[in-house]
Amino acid sequence: MAEKIGLVLEGGGMRGVYTGGVLETFMEASFFAPYVIGVSAGACNAVSYLTRQKGRNRRVTIDYVDRPDYLSFRNWLLRGSMFGMDFIFHRIPNELDPLDFDALFAITETFVVGTTDPETGKPAYYANDVWSRDRESFASVLKASSSLPFFSPPVPVEGRLQFDGGVADPIPAARALEDGCDRIVVVLTKDRSYRIKPFKRKRLASWWYRRFPQLVAAMERRERVYNESMALVRRLEAEGRAFVVQPSRLLPVGRMEKDKALLGQLYALGESDAAEAMPKLLAWLASAPGAANAGTTKP
Repeated sequence: MAEKIGLVLEGGGMRGVYTGGVLETFMEASFFAPYVIGVSAGACNAVSYLTRQKGRNRRVTIDYVDRPDYLSFRNWLLRGSMFGMDFIFHRIPNELDPLDFDALFAITETFVVGTTDPETGKPAYYANDVWSRDRESFASVLKASSSLPFFSPPVPVEGRLQFDGGVADPIPAARALEDGCDRIVVVLTKDRSYRIKPFKRKRLASWWYRRFPQLVAAMERRERVYNESMALVRRLEAEGRAFVVQPSRLLPVGRMEKDKALLGQLYALGESDAAEAMPKLLAWLASAPGAANAGTTKP
């Protein structure tokens, strides 16, 4: 019986441009995992990968970034969100750079998007059977997964408000294993020198989100959850059950980065890191009995 390969995609705001570059190389190599899970920017980048739309991730994450309706304080002042949710999740995929919705809603892969439930402070996961009903359901799930506290309002999904998936489960490797993946390919958006900082805005968060004390608790424990997730990934990597792709060098790209040249460098780094890793990845995929075809499909 062939093993099940999962693809786990970390978020990170505009640092997710790196993931777009990695996935471009994966598409060029015709590597398509049968199970994909992502949060925030990771989930957003997964969409063009799953629809096999080469080059689209670069266009939608870099070409429009200097427009105020894409990312700006004006958005935050007028609509309560730094990122222009309607522009990103409606105008771009429906008008400016059309997403192949027919292909998306017909994918054979399992695609899971992670969010954070502010009522419980726990992660929530939405697979194809929820978001593939129509374009609005799809947009709601992706918007929710990208709605970072303080910078975006929560988004209703299935009757419950949801926030950015990176709050409760920033690297959903454990969920991939729970969903039956035998081995996982993990794409991270920070280099190996990265160390997560402790949460220092408890007082502000407790006031701002006084309706959601469990959300505040999730923000407080995010450092521990992140470190535990990284420890799991490294253990699986040592055991040969995880293959990790992450930035090979540090680029000063922030979560709200708008410098197109710098973002272009980060995207190119993702492409080159993945290209360098590809021979090892293909050998890793073929290293288990029955795994020769697991995680690869024709484009």
